[in-house]
Amino acid sequence: MISIWLIPGIILIVLVTATLKNVPAYEVFVEGSKEGIQIAITLLPFLLGMMVSIAIFQASGAMGAILSIFEPVTRAVGFPEEILPLAFIRPISGTAALSMTTELIRTYGPDSFIGYLASVMQGSTDTTLYIITVYFGAVGIKKMGDALKVGLLADMVGIIASVIVVVILFS
Repeated sequence: MISIWLIPGIILIVLVTATLKNVPAYEVFVEGSKEGIQIAITLLPFLLGMMVSIAIFQASGAMGAILSIFEPVTRAVGFPEEILPLAFIRPISGTAALSMTTELIRTYGPDSFIGYLASVMQGSTDTTLYIITVYFGAVGIKKMGDALKVGLLADMVGIIASVIVVVILFS
């Protein structure tokens, strides 16, 4: 019942608060909408550039080449090779990573070690390159080296922690 009334309740609270404070709610809403459209237009070139870059990265075979380099190392430490593409694509594209996670769960099952690991990894990492490209570009930040390093380090920690947690809980 709560979920049915939550959003209408929030809207009602906002409208009542606006009325009590003599804020023209509709005009403020329209101004916010105009601002949102302007932000969307500003973000469009960055989104397009990122999408094209991801497509080129995957179509060129660069992803396969990188995976083949890391495969012997991951096999030696017991990291499942089926998850390796997800670990590499997750910092780049959330949509591609979600597609890979869906395929892994469809192939191995949601209650399999691979299914658990893909799900936990999906929730423990972020789309660092996407975030830096789109959001930093939208606000005009040019020097993003440290943010990139820290973001990718956080993704690596998330990937390693995902493996450790899934091994402890589900092995």
